[in-house]
Amino acid sequence: MDLDQDGLAVRREVLGPAHVDAALAKADEFTSDFQEMITRYAWGGIWTRPGLDRRMRSAITLTALVAGGHLEELALHVRGALRNGLSRDEIAEVLLQTAIYCGVPAANSAFRVAREVLAEEQPS
Repeated sequence: MDLDQDGLAVRREVLGPAHVDAALAKADEFTSDFQEMITRYAWGGIWTRPGLDRRMRSAITLTALVAGGHLEELALHVRGALRNGLSRDEIAEVLLQTAIYCGVPAANSAFRVAREVLAEEQPS
């Protein structure tokens, strides 16, 4: 695979090297172009732009994932939000905001996912 190195670095910093390395190791003839595309365009093209810091990008990403009902990706990006400096309270505030704009059922599911992730990452 021909991976964008800046994008790969940011992807590893946000999602964690274990997750990224596992995703890349699973890539095959069918999925390798997709892995190259998200590394180049999402991580190298968007996440490296100077207009927003990573905390803001994480908050936006959490909201978008709740709106789309992408709970598996939400768990991954809650971990990324923690790595990018969002606190538990800030993640809760983002999810409260989603209840108004994305719907209470979506936020309810998101809170369940986030609570599980936070328990694993930052046990009380």
